[in-house]
Amino acid sequence: MKIYPAIDVKDGRCVRLVQGKFNDVTVYSDNPVDMALKWESLGAEYLHVVDLDGARVGEPVNTAVISEMAVKLGIPVQLGGGIRSIEMIEILLCKGIQRVILGTSAVNDQELVKNAVKTFDNNLVIGIDAKDGFVAIEGWAKTSSFTAIGFAKKMEELGAKTIIYTDIDTDGMLSGPNLKAMEEMVKAVDIEIIASGGVSSIEDIKNLKNVGVSGAIIGKALYTGNIDLAEAIKVAK
Repeated sequence: MKIYPAIDVKDGRCVRLVQGKFNDVTVYSDNPVDMALKWESLGAEYLHVVDLDGARVGEPVNTAVISEMAVKLGIPVQLGGGIRSIEMIEILLCKGIQRVILGTSAVNDQELVKNAVKTFDNNLVIGIDAKDGFVAIEGWAKTSSFTAIGFAKKMEELGAKTIIYTDIDTDGMLSGPNLKAMEEMVKAVDIEIIASGGVSSIEDIKNLKNVGVSGAIIGKALYTGNIDLAEAIKVAK
């Protein structure tokens, strides 16, 4: 299982939100690039980055600082937030981003998913953010009519290889992941599932590993010191 330290970028700074609420922001660094280099120095093998402003407005906003991050790091970066066209995927991959995440656009435009999977294959990830079992969109501001599992099965049919599954109710709460939901998702589809939301202890990482996810994204717990990254990576292997 791979550990993905998370960097959420808002207004060019490294922040964390609670349950995706833009009015509940904690700033952890004015320089996301330095933070990325820190996680790399502590053993990170992959970085998970979200352009929060991009998720809200529907197109990437913090591209300059995120592409600087990708260029300076010796490890790959996956990016989500406002990516809603083939052209934007191409631009971001050319800027050094290794994988792009389609979230809202995957819900609204399944033809885009089909074309993107065909064109970019393993460089494409589907982000499924669930609230009460349904897929949330537009920076978690709205909820779609799709169930998380039903939508995951549809994405698998379209050829997606990897899904990042976020449980919104646990995100940023340091309350532990929704293991039941993660296990249901792992059993429902035959593609890689990366778990996100609520990971707050080494025990949580052990539990997620037992559930069978291929990776775990850790955000707030790294910034508060609840989890030591080097220990988390060791436990996950």
